[in-house]
Amino acid sequence: MGNETASLYIVATPIGNLKDITLRALDVLKTVDVIACEDTRHTLRLLNSYSISKKLVSCRSVNEEKAAGRIVEMLEDGLSVAYASDAGTPGISDPGSRLVRIVRDAGFPVIPVPGASAFASLVSIGAFPDKAVTFEGFLSPKPGRRRKRLKELLERPEAALFYESPFRIIKLLTDIADLFPERDILVGREMTKIHEEFIEGSVNEVLEQLSERENIKGEFSVLVSGKKKS
Repeated sequence: MGNETASLYIVATPIGNLKDITLRALDVLKTVDVIACEDTRHTLRLLNSYSISKKLVSCRSVNEEKAAGRIVEMLEDGLSVAYASDAGTPGISDPGSRLVRIVRDAGFPVIPVPGASAFASLVSIGAFPDKAVTFEGFLSPKPGRRRKRLKELLERPEAALFYESPFRIIKLLTDIADLFPERDILVGREMTKIHEEFIEGSVNEVLEQLSERENIKGEFSVLVSGKKKS
């Protein structure tokens, strides 16, 4: 067991608007000894905006196992560590889950510091009658796997929420329209940012609107209504 004061804090960071950082998150980032992050340059921008100066270490998906070992060593030395992904909550479609497992297995406390979430933000304005929501995050970029998973998820009575890049959003909506043309959807683009946009309607209506654009930019969250009872 390591030093009782040495803990790993999983810190949610803004998904766009830097003012969405919580007071508790700022306090943690100011008081820990080390901040581990998915992209040091991205996190540095957030820290600079709040005049926070700390030692940064990289912990990305490609080096998460190795970085976790280094973080455990820091905890064994009695240091406290915060982990932040580029945006939102680590471990939710972002690196962090392997880090949490390794640190917990090493006997150190892992403490969540909740905050902004694209998932919660879109669901909060969805206004769908579904009582439950299945969160999938990013689907496979491979067409066959993507369509198979969509069939599995959208045959259920609960709503489903996906994340998608601007490069594949049309493909995702096309698949949904082909498989379940009766579904209603709510799309959030660039949420909390300057060009924030929400588009609601049938999947074909939203697909038509986005398909007419010459350039599609920004990250997308897509909420799809559940299967209606016969």
